[in-house]
Amino acid sequence: MSNRRTGRRRGNPDTREQILDAARHAFAERGFERATIRQIAQAAEVDPALVHHYFGSKDQLLLATIDAPFDPQEVLPGIVAGGIDGVGERLVRAFIAVWDGPGGKRGAVLLRSAVAQPLLVRLVREFFVSRVVKTALKELGSELDNGPFRATLVASQLLGLAMARYILKLEPLASAEPEAVVAMIGPTVQGYLTSPVPVEARGV
Repeated sequence: MSNRRTGRRRGNPDTREQILDAARHAFAERGFERATIRQIAQAAEVDPALVHHYFGSKDQLLLATIDAPFDPQEVLPGIVAGGIDGVGERLVRAFIAVWDGPGGKRGAVLLRSAVAQPLLVRLVREFFVSRVVKTALKELGSELDNGPFRATLVASQLLGLAMARYILKLEPLASAEPEAVVAMIGPTVQGYLTSPVPVEARGV
């Protein structure tokens, strides 16, 4: 999986950091969907065109605010290509491949930092829940009930796996072969997506 970054030139570091700081607060306070490039540009006191010049799209700007370990637009097509059947295993397999690759170091830094920074916690939530899991469900074209609840369950499983395997390094999980982990956790993730939601949790 590629962790390729955009080819845009970096520009003035001070201006870039102003934009990133404004974006971090906008995404954390309003969420990814409600935050706009215009609002971010206004907070950073720059022209909206400059935000696009430095970062391209709003998706790429979110990735830059947290130095994301991977770009969902590059990873998700391979996960959703096979449809809803087996998507749990494909999602876990792709997640492990990212963390076992070059992006894993950035992911570890991100999770360690988020533990102590409330603003970063909200950004990580927007990234994993809104831009990874919810986007995957949308691209699957699935009409699953209780979609937001299912998405947060999947995100909890993936983030828990990252903490246990790569941050806390719990053995033997930490050194287990990727396919062994996929075989055990993949069906759980699949269940979160396709199993009937209990009456008590409906509408959550």
